[in-house]
Amino acid sequence: MLLKCVRLLLLVLFLPIWSKAIGQVTPHAQQPGLPVTAGIGYSNFRTDWNGRLGGTTIWANWGFDLLRPPYDGLGIEIEARDLNFNHTGPDRKLREQTLTGGPIYNLRHYHGFQPYAKFLIGLGGIYFSPVNANFPHYTHDTRAVHALGVGLNCRFHRAFSIRGDYEYQMWPSLIHNHALTPTGLTIGILYDFRTHARR
Repeated sequence: MLLKCVRLLLLVLFLPIWSKAIGQVTPHAQQPGLPVTAGIGYSNFRTDWNGRLGGTTIWANWGFDLLRPPYDGLGIEIEARDLNFNHTGPDRKLREQTLTGGPIYNLRHYHGFQPYAKFLIGLGGIYFSPVNANFPHYTHDTRAVHALGVGLNCRFHRAFSIRGDYEYQMWPSLIHNHALTPTGLTIGILYDFRTHARR
């Protein structure tokens, strides 16, 4: 049900923009290539439950390059994260996983620097040691997750950029009706397939 709602929301948000972009014809020789960037990074998050966690994040972005300013910075980001090591809290079984997607807006490049902001919706799973003796098998839960993020891409070599990303997540009521708001930073590398196509 949640995935259907997310798809419907993305359709409502981007259908008018997408249909306008398709209507703008560009000669084949001037096509900018596949408007996709993808990357991987290391994340470190304050879990808002049991210390901090480290892990891996994977990004994939699709940009609407045919749109006119100021809408040409719009895109869709898909993000997968698995926080499962570098525990600082006492629960060594703690693990958080998220799969989210949503709109991202990239500002214009300025000397190789490009700031952005994003709003993501998806699913989050958390694994933990039993917290209540009456429920010894309650060691996992899944919730809808909302996330706000900002960051900066810094191009350092042709198609490659370094990304610094800050994210604030909102998890609804979980253990003992405790709503989680994990926050964290991710540092990674992005590859721009459009730059590869222009070579």
